[in-house]
Amino acid sequence: MMPKTSPPNTAPAIYLKRPLIAVDWGTTSLRAALILNAQVQEERSSDQGIMSVPTGEFPLVLSQICAQWLDIEDVIILISGMAGSAQGWQLAPYCACPVNAEILAQQLHWINPNKIAIVPGLSIQLEHAPDVIRGEEVQVIGALSLLGKQSARLVLPGTHSKWVHVKNGKFESFSTFMTGEFFSLLREHSILSKTLPPVLEQTQFDLVAFEQGLKVSLLKKTRNSSTQDIKSTPKKPKQTYQPNLLHYIFGIRTLALFEQQTANHLLNKLSGLLIGYELGTQQFRKNEEVIVVGAPALQTCYSHALSRVGVNALTLGSEATWRGFQVIAKAIEDNSTSF
Repeated sequence: MMPKTSPPNTAPAIYLKRPLIAVDWGTTSLRAALILNAQVQEERSSDQGIMSVPTGEFPLVLSQICAQWLDIEDVIILISGMAGSAQGWQLAPYCACPVNAEILAQQLHWINPNKIAIVPGLSIQLEHAPDVIRGEEVQVIGALSLLGKQSARLVLPGTHSKWVHVKNGKFESFSTFMTGEFFSLLREHSILSKTLPPVLEQTQFDLVAFEQGLKVSLLKKTRNSSTQDIKSTPKKPKQTYQPNLLHYIFGIRTLALFEQQTANHLLNKLSGLLIGYELGTQQFRKNEEVIVVGAPALQTCYSHALSRVGVNALTLGSEATWRGFQVIAKAIEDNSTSF
């Protein structure tokens, strides 16, 4: 297994004129950080995502998680994520790609002028449908700032995994995969739920099982397009058949039915199947580098999966989020930025 790489934090510090409260407000969770003198002084979190906040109570929830911080003189509060959605605090309209950090800073949705603002998400029109990002744009900006990069490909795994291309500091394109949500639905609400570990049960990462799922999803089979007598019929070119995910998922059920694998093994194999299928949609260059931004458990899964397709993974966690807020706050202060 190719080990994941956590780059050293050698990026120049970003010194802001004003104290900064950074708030990552998602659907089911809320995280906040106090940033002073280019350093994260304290982090706080709660399960008060936007779906659990009653109408009109967003200011109250913010004051609770940021208690004492709000009393700091001249503090500025930047909020990202689903708090800017139609179901959140206030709607912050999407910015259409291509866009960079400076443009985002100019398009902030101010709840309280010069005090509280929501960072807008991003939108892009793909051939089949529009796609959107809310919150991950801050993580991407922060990751590139920490790594000193202007161009990169990133994956931000989670409920809805995001694959993002940035070129010369601009978000050029991105695409969303419902991998995490699909995994949860299968585990909790499908026939597989009868044999997989319950959600609240502690499970362990099983590399062997995960690898088995990856191998199946990433495997491409070839066969002749015709079964006719080759003596009487000109040989036709071989066709490549992509893995049949729906068929392979049912195999998780039958492996349990015949008691060929444990519940924990099957859970990890299912994870490998879905992540492998997601990676199978991407085109990678040999020895390409992909930045993985996410929780440690997802870093492990995606880094290993990427290694199996010859890609090196650089991993970052919450530090990318807080750095992204700093970049945007700096852009507010001086109307220019680079990352």
